[in-house]
Amino acid sequence: MSSFFIKKKVISAAPNKGDLKRKSNADDGKGRSKKFSKRKDEEISSDSENESADPNRKQQENEDDEIEETPQEKKLRLAKLYLEQLREEEDKRAEQESFEADLIAGRLQEDVLEQKGKLQRLIAKEIIAPDPAEIRLLRGHKLPVTCLVITPDEKYIFSASKDCSIIKWEVESGKKVQKIAGGRKGTEARHVGHTTHVLCMAISSDGKYLASGDMNKFIMIWDPMTCKHLYKFKGHKGAVSGLAFRRGTHTLYSASHDRSIKVWSVDENAYVETLFGHQDMITGLDCLSRERCVTAGGRDRTVRVWKIAEESQLVFHGHEGSIDCIQLINEEHMVTGGDDGSISIWTVNKKKPVSTVKQAHGSHGNTGLEQPYWVSSVAALHNSDIVASGASGSHNSAVQLWKCGQGFRGLEPLFSVPMTGFVNSLKFSNSGKFLVAGVGQEHRLGRWWRIKEARNGLYIIPLKRQAQEQEVGQ
Repeated sequence: MSSFFIKKKVISAAPNKGDLKRKSNADDGKGRSKKFSKRKDEEISSDSENESADPNRKQQENEDDEIEETPQEKKLRLAKLYLEQLREEEDKRAEQESFEADLIAGRLQEDVLEQKGKLQRLIAKEIIAPDPAEIRLLRGHKLPVTCLVITPDEKYIFSASKDCSIIKWEVESGKKVQKIAGGRKGTEARHVGHTTHVLCMAISSDGKYLASGDMNKFIMIWDPMTCKHLYKFKGHKGAVSGLAFRRGTHTLYSASHDRSIKVWSVDENAYVETLFGHQDMITGLDCLSRERCVTAGGRDRTVRVWKIAEESQLVFHGHEGSIDCIQLINEEHMVTGGDDGSISIWTVNKKKPVSTVKQAHGSHGNTGLEQPYWVSSVAALHNSDIVASGASGSHNSAVQLWKCGQGFRGLEPLFSVPMTGFVNSLKFSNSGKFLVAGVGQEHRLGRWWRIKEARNGLYIIPLKRQAQEQEVGQ
């Protein structure tokens, strides 16, 4: 039909030569295109036959195509990889910086709360009662242990006794590292060390100085590393009953049966000043990082907070008997124990205890004539909700651990560790991993009675936790 119309058109209209030429060229193109397409189809079919016959060849060709890239494409690919690595490194750095910033912020907040005396780590509920088989006894003193300190790195313990000696122990092995032997009375001029009962000890927060005080009114300063004697401080007119270094410094506070507090600069081997106020012999002293210390006044039944810079004091009343021991929990709170058998928690903002447990270790005697067991020592894990107390004068004495309530209001018993004898000294390690009790056959301040079955020595009580501690600031 197409040929009919073409012919008709040719008859009806006389064509120009140019048109005929264009038409013939077009026809030639059509013919060539048909031939080309036919050849192409043949080539494609032949390729497909080869591919089906040899699939490995196709794979090799594809790999060649992938490998073969222009220099520009290679540069682009490497640049993208480099940018991706930079992006990952930047993300990691940003994450690390964010973590460090949070960590620093947390530490700063903790430091602020600690300075304010409001830091209370809630770890009491995680503490597990120790297995009796895990409690170790270190023996080396001939007479009752009266006091002890733990080095800041928690590797060593120093203990002192009524036998006038000081022993350095290694915590891990329980072995005696060194002993500073005591001397006989009357040999003070030639003997380097104590010649009477050692009543108290303290170690500086950097572990550079160890101080010990005795019944002979002397304070000895030692090098804890070598146990070498450095200085002897004289000035008190009665037995030295309490010692404490101000944290972060080498300022030493001492308390005495002469009712006074003295301040010393150990670096300068110098006496600084004396503070008066107690009406009876002072039985205990403690200090943290502020320029103040707290004391227990024995039979004057007062607890006092001494503000050294202002040369003033705060007086607190609450116990019904002699207050024999005192320990700071943080900068604002403290725990005391006395021969009335009670344990009290105090805050510097109130003149009366915020919490008291009477007959904390029970009582003894006939019906109607019961007497409470004396609380002869207390200890506190700094900035936490755990305190410990030690009873004295019975065959079934114990170290009792207590949980402080929120805001240090209320005391709940956690568990007790039974032991025979007078628990004369208690100290927590800084990390709270263990508690050390110094035990003797007699009370550290006197010889009212003696328990022959007791063993003079140190008990190391491990404190294990169930989970990580929580921290709250009130």
